[in-house]
Amino acid sequence: MYGQTAAQAYQAVEKTATSPRELEAFILTKAASKFQIIINDWENQKHNLADALKYNQKLWTIFVANATDPQSTLPLALRNNITNLGIFVFKRTNELMIEGNPRKLEILASINRELSMGLRS
Repeated sequence: MYGQTAAQAYQAVEKTATSPRELEAFILTKAASKFQIIINDWENQKHNLADALKYNQKLWTIFVANATDPQSTLPLALRNNITNLGIFVFKRTNELMIEGNPRKLEILASINRELSMGLRS
């Protein structure tokens, strides 16, 4: 389950998602859910942290790559916001890879949930 790549996640739901925004919302929710499971049962689930972080990092790599692509049609302010959030996500991911901490993981889950809700509205 955690070994699934971001590209595979896109492909798996591509047929059911009616728009790219819905697809992005779905995969952000999936990543947030993985984090929440770990947060809620840290002692029994912390062994899944590295896989969940890698999954999320792949997603954010795609988001940042799209935002920084010179061909992107997104408004510049939105592209900058995505890039800045991505930098934060990458920094927090590195911190969590070194020293797992459920409280530090909560912000990543929250960011993904909030973006997912924004994409759906």
